Amino acid sequence: MNSFGEILKNKRLEKGLDLDKIARDISIDRRYLQGLEDEDNSAFPGEAYMIGFLRNYSNYLELDTALILKLYNNKKIQESPVPVELTARHRPTWLLPAIVTPIVLVVGVILVVSICLIKKHKASDDPSVVVSSKVKNKKYELDDSKFSERVYKGDQLIVPTDNGQIILTVQNTLSSLGLETPSGVFYTDLAEESEIDINGDSNPDLIVYVSDLSYTDEGRGAEVSVLLRHGVPNEQTSVYVDEIPFVDEVRSKHPQKVILEDNRAYPFTVNASFRGACLFRNKVDSQSSVETYFSSGEVFTATPHNSIRLWMSNSNTVKITIIADSKSFDLDIGVAGHVLVEDIKWIKDVDGRYRLVVIELD
Repeated sequence: MNSFGEILKNKRLEKGLDLDKIARDISIDRRYLQGLEDEDNSAFPGEAYMIGFLRNYSNYLELDTALILKLYNNKKIQESPVPVELTARHRPTWLLPAIVTPIVLVVGVILVVSICLIKKHKASDDPSVVVSSKVKNKKYELDDSKFSERVYKGDQLIVPTDNGQIILTVQNTLSSLGLETPSGVFYTDLAEESEIDINGDSNPDLIVYVSDLSYTDEGRGAEVSVLLRHGVPNEQTSVYVDEIPFVDEVRSKHPQKVILEDNRAYPFTVNASFRGACLFRNKVDSQSSVETYFSSGEVFTATPHNSIRLWMSNSNTVKITIIADSKSFDLDIGVAGHVLVEDIKWIKDVDGRYRLVVIELD
């Protein structure tokens, strides 16, 4: 079987693509794509970057990403030095029985435990079980955490609301993801992010991102990420008014972008969805900063009281949405390879009004 680098290169050539075009499409520098095809680990700042770029490049070429990652791991294992013990020529006569006896005992224990579990499963009739033995389709209950899973036609997503549960059914996984909701069927294309209103109140309830699907085989399903989108009611929490700076106290050579003006300040929500590899750092209010590596299809969300500082290694891969006063505002996506640092914060004007602004930092 070909190595993962050969598979990537052959598939690219088969599609008639060049590295420069792919680099623009998925916001990964050309030298890293070349490093993947050459299987050159030294081209990357760390293994996490190589794995993230490898996954995104494989998805773009519509390859079996699990197989590509397996080939990479196999190559890494093969290149590891062989322990000296394994190269010994002579083995003592007692070695074989010493190995076989524990294996036989372990296999026996596994068989006994498996039989007990099977009997217990057949005897139980628990209605809380998500998938029955007779039905292949699955049901997933969503909560405030990010949901990431490969779903198939007929699977259901259960969304909790104040008026009970809303059931969404996967209607299509070929070429695009189709979700049937009480408001109709919504479609999301590959590498696209959609905001979906599931109850017809004209407010988005879900953020859906599709990171993998097939254009020829519906049976492969679709790899999706779903995040419940909740606006933050002003009455639930309060900001730290004494910590909000005045307009003349904010220093930056870049112009401020005003998102919202009001006679009061209140917590807001920041959602960031990623369409490529990105090192992402955030600092919410006075908390310590947190640094995370995100790859395509992943989602970040935070609800600051006063402010949040964002640092991103490749701003072209990040789509940022701000939710305040039940309204949503999308920020401009940066250029490929651009390191961006910006504050999203409340500031006070001399007339007593408050502004929610975005300020780019050097």
